[in-house]
Amino acid sequence: MRSPHRTEDPSQRTDENAAPGLVRFSDLPPGVLRDIALVLLADVLVGVSFGAIAVGGGLPLWVPVLMSLLVYAGSAQFSAVGILTAGGGPVAAAATGLLLNTRTAAFSLALADDIGRTWTARLIGAHLITDETAAFVLAQKGRGQRKAAFWISGVGLFVAWNLSVLAGALTGSALGDTDRFGLDAAFPVVLLALVLPALRGDGAARRAAAAGAVIAVVAAPLLPPGLPVLLALLGLLAARRGPGRRRPRTPSPRTASRRTTPPGSAS
Repeated sequence: MRSPHRTEDPSQRTDENAAPGLVRFSDLPPGVLRDIALVLLADVLVGVSFGAIAVGGGLPLWVPVLMSLLVYAGSAQFSAVGILTAGGGPVAAAATGLLLNTRTAAFSLALADDIGRTWTARLIGAHLITDETAAFVLAQKGRGQRKAAFWISGVGLFVAWNLSVLAGALTGSALGDTDRFGLDAAFPVVLLALVLPALRGDGAARRAAAAGAVIAVVAAPLLPPGLPVLLALLGLLAARRGPGRRRPRTPSPRTASRRTTPPGSAS
């Protein structure tokens, strides 16, 4: 017999400790799955380009493939391969990649509750955090939507990136000069489209984004690639310098006594 005190169907509850495989596509708002598919397409194009550049630059096929599986960070991978193909050592390549990837630490703090509560979910989820997954999650409102956006986009992007890097590495130098395709502009445009909804309804986010953009543009001609993006995180300080919230007024003793005096009694 069903208890009269139960007000919620257990099948409709959101399990915070659920494994990522239990996330459903129906948890995503309309249109988000289409946006994820578009990012996957851009991811495939850039992944093929990366694999072709790495092998075309003289690296063994296993280097970009293994790097994509273990590192899984597009900007860090491009920078590391650029250093290696230019004659730099593995220590310099690894240090550059780590420096460029420090921004994901901020993403991890922002997305921790949306990944899951178990250690398994958090260990796997930490490896899937990218600029794109963070943008998808932060654009959602409900907890279930944010969790679904993270795991669906994160797993999809990881699989698409690694398969495309393998395809590009196998293709080798057959593509020729990949810069002529303008692939470097694909991800910035996609990310801008993803974050626009969040910027429209949040004044603090707009201030942080504007300040970060100014910092990045000013620093770009002066610093090596990757560092302007890290400095742009300073724009978060602008989010805390907006109009202050009004503090609730503390009632004076006389006002408080009037509020607590029963109606009709003598004051």
